[in-house]
Amino acid sequence: MQDLVLESIQSPLSFLNFEAKEKVYYNLSPAELVEHSLARKEGVLTSTGALMADTGKFTGRSPKDRYIVFDETTKDSVWWGDINIPFDEEKFDALFSKMKYFLEYHEVYVRDVFAGADPRHRLSIRVLNTLAWHNLFCHNMFIQPDKAELTEFTPDFTIICVPQFEASPELDGTRNGNFSIINLSKRIILIGGTGYAGEMKKGIFSALNFILPFQKNVLSMHCSANVGEDGDSAIFFGLSGTGKTTLSADPKRKLIGDDEHGWDGDSLFNFEGGCYAKVIDLSEEKEPEIFRAIKFGAIVENTRFFPGTREINFQDAQVTENTRTAYPLSHIPTSVIPSVTQAPKNIFFLTADAFGVIPPISKLNKSQTMYHFISGYTAKVAGTEMGISEPKLTFSACFGAAFLPLHPTAYAKLFGEKMEYNDVNVWLVNTGWTGGPYGIGNRMKLSYTRAMISAALEGKLDYAPYRKDEFFGFAVPKICPGVPSDILDPKKTWKDQDAYDFQAKELAQAFKINFEKFKDFADEELLMGGPL
Repeated sequence: MQDLVLESIQSPLSFLNFEAKEKVYYNLSPAELVEHSLARKEGVLTSTGALMADTGKFTGRSPKDRYIVFDETTKDSVWWGDINIPFDEEKFDALFSKMKYFLEYHEVYVRDVFAGADPRHRLSIRVLNTLAWHNLFCHNMFIQPDKAELTEFTPDFTIICVPQFEASPELDGTRNGNFSIINLSKRIILIGGTGYAGEMKKGIFSALNFILPFQKNVLSMHCSANVGEDGDSAIFFGLSGTGKTTLSADPKRKLIGDDEHGWDGDSLFNFEGGCYAKVIDLSEEKEPEIFRAIKFGAIVENTRFFPGTREINFQDAQVTENTRTAYPLSHIPTSVIPSVTQAPKNIFFLTADAFGVIPPISKLNKSQTMYHFISGYTAKVAGTEMGISEPKLTFSACFGAAFLPLHPTAYAKLFGEKMEYNDVNVWLVNTGWTGGPYGIGNRMKLSYTRAMISAALEGKLDYAPYRKDEFFGFAVPKICPGVPSDILDPKKTWKDQDAYDFQAKELAQAFKINFEKFKDFADEELLMGGPL
């Protein structure tokens, strides 16, 4: 095994100011990291050559244990509250010292990567891991520098992820033993007590959501993106479980990315170098691109085998509904590398409506676009976060409130500016329930959703007859190629029409109650986009 072991930590770890008593591995290849993971019993190989690993107690993010350091940089700019929880600056420094001491006596895997495919706006990131498979995750999810870039590499941000290290809430100021703490002044993210790898990528996403809009006038977005043969790009907003990854992996179009992007004037670019897709109930028939990407170098989290085999049983949810795979964009043959393209021509807001009343596809005017961007309605699906076992009504501002350090209106204003600069069609797509609410109706067929999105992208809905939704005012197409007309009108899919009206009014009222906290920042045009 040709491991690259650092004889001296003075170059990549000098800022930590400690003496490593164990080996420090620097930028190992995927094959070497897989070998290390197997030797350390961190995971096993599947029949396709992917590495299967468990994340331990935490199989999803723990949003209540995510903090931002309160200091001169953040005190007047961060949107403080239940999402951005302030953390004491001195407590951070003390915890940082404890983690450095812990690292002295453990093998450390170091990786230098980029976040941002556009060189003008990318962050240089140094990641320190105590698990080899976590370092492989970072190899897959971030963008790899070439040899010349590594020679001159200077980190803008540092992630220190140590699942074995738990905080003492009484001494360290955390809520629990697990934590994710972002210091935007010192540009350090500390993660401990959790093996869920997604905390690393979402930590950097939160940092980009502060830096890019605040300092560079670039709109940072929680969305997936793809591009057609004619260069017509499309972006898909939506929380985890609404179909961002699935719908952007279209065999007819090239993939830009599945989760995090920036929009700067005429350009759209991916923050990441890989995809982090849910795999519960995955099949080659329904999602061939994702299914085939799970090969050597890829990671699958919290999955299980069919008995007596090394074949993954994607229907097995005994560990969690939030089973996932992490693979580099190069595993998708249709991906665009580097992941930069033109500004979007179509934007899709994806919602998993658990009420079953939102039409499967609607066209939004400008007022409705801004209103629903700020509202970010969906249902959190099982497994996305700890404690979620069935769909739960939620409003997540800008379809990513959990990762927004700034007030949502800052992103909405920037979104409006980008929209006016580009001629963009905006669609609201319900990938949730039809024929009734959760527990009575059925989840929207993926084939229907794909057909509706394809029709929108290909301009087939431009001249279709539309009706006005009686509760929300959306323009709803009456016909769409490949979709039964009754499906396009959700009320017709319900057996009890009065029950539909009741649920629609309930949801409309929920929108209005949620929007109360934004009313002081909203003008008349924005308010006109709400429910009728």
